Amino acid sequence: MAVTWRCWPVRATSPGGTSSTLVSLPSSEDDAMQQLIDVKDAARSVWARGDYDAMLRTEGLYAVGEELVHRLDVAEGEQVVDVACGTGNAAIPAAAAGAQVTAVDLTPQMLEVARRRADDAGVRVDWVEGDAEELPLPDGYADLVLSTFGCMFAPRHEVVADELVRVLAADGRLGLCAWTPDGVFGEFFRIVAGHLPEDPEFVDPPLAWGDEFRVRELFEGAGLTLAFERSTFEIVHASVDAAVACYVDNLGPVTQARELATADGRWPDLRAELTDLFARQERADGRVVVPAEYLLVTGRRA
Repeated sequence: MAVTWRCWPVRATSPGGTSSTLVSLPSSEDDAMQQLIDVKDAARSVWARGDYDAMLRTEGLYAVGEELVHRLDVAEGEQVVDVACGTGNAAIPAAAAGAQVTAVDLTPQMLEVARRRADDAGVRVDWVEGDAEELPLPDGYADLVLSTFGCMFAPRHEVVADELVRVLAADGRLGLCAWTPDGVFGEFFRIVAGHLPEDPEFVDPPLAWGDEFRVRELFEGAGLTLAFERSTFEIVHASVDAAVACYVDNLGPVTQARELATADGRWPDLRAELTDLFARQERADGRVVVPAEYLLVTGRRA
């Protein structure tokens, strides 16, 4: 079963770069619902593989959540919702800033790691198993809605965007981070996607959230004033082999791709493609320094 990870270049071209075109669900309502359930069950299973927390620590990705919380000036007592929170990238620093945080994720194993991290940090977060496409929260609940490299992996982007706006209070703020299609990680995701089963047509490509034009489309008419900024941080690995191992061993969808490629004899091809990608980021001392570019989206509801 496919997982919400396949990241082919998005399907329609736009003045601002690339953008995705939503495709209707299958004509039979029962078939459509079952396909959607299957996709989400597969995503839940795949993201539970590996050691996502170890990968984020290696990457330094937790600093992005801290920076997002700082940029949005999270205040004590604010109601904050972290959507597709993973292991607490944004939720934990928001709680450390004094906010009342609700963090939602589809994968129970991610939430277990997040709870341990929050306990270690001495902060309180309400961890909720739930779906970014159907947030278990009332309308207008949040002063601030965040997602760092999370809601981009939900299958139907328009549904997710509507949910983010629905739970946002009047004058509420929005902060999102997503990998850009033309960055190193955009290429990385496309390599991995080439070794995964193809998603149903209704599944939107995650990298579309890293395209300003597409994000403007998603929130058109929502009453949000949006701002966009491309930002880059460096991920350092000890060597090319260490870089490949970091993702193959710890990032669930890449682990799945390796298993599938091994089963049909294509693992050497996948390994060679990943090795080539990271070799292009190699420094003279053998370290791999990856420029990790992402799109930072901030907004305020009128």
